Amino acid sequence: MNAVTEPLNTPVKPIDAVGLAAFAEKGRNNPNSRGTIKTKTVYDGQFRSLSFSGHHEAVVVDEPPHLFGQDTAPAPSEVLLSALGGCLCVGIHAVATARKVTLTKMEIEMEGDIGNPAAWGAFGADKQAQDMGFQAVRVKVIVEGDASREVLDEIVAHANFCSPMANCFRNPIPMEVSLA
Repeated sequence: MNAVTEPLNTPVKPIDAVGLAAFAEKGRNNPNSRGTIKTKTVYDGQFRSLSFSGHHEAVVVDEPPHLFGQDTAPAPSEVLLSALGGCLCVGIHAVATARKVTLTKMEIEMEGDIGNPAAWGAFGADKQAQDMGFQAVRVKVIVEGDASREVLDEIVAHANFCSPMANCFRNPIPMEVSLA
């Protein structure tokens, strides 16, 4: 990992507090609002795929050699944990900004327990849906700023509660997969 491990001792890049407050007011005024996110994934073979969102470069996903991939990119489960970490960072920074707390360091370490005895459905173990995928996820937040540990803990807890990705892990999501 190339994570920054030394404290910056300077504020992290700030976000637009006025824009954040306006976005929050918009949510209060329309609490049932939703949007739709679209991506397209193109399969490259040997368990490697490229996902495209908007104008961004492809997010490459692969599997390690022990799972028959080329190990050219993170595995899908690692990308899922990365999405969780990124979402928690956004939420923690937003809550800190709303509470007028300046952060000087934020890192999120995650690990998840997952198995694949069903071999992706290629006639491995006969498993039920709830027995596949992540069975446990542990998140450790390292955050520093101009607030007490108690306040930082409250910020992290609130951001976790409101995190769209954390709630994807906690709550079943209706999903439909069909042949185009």
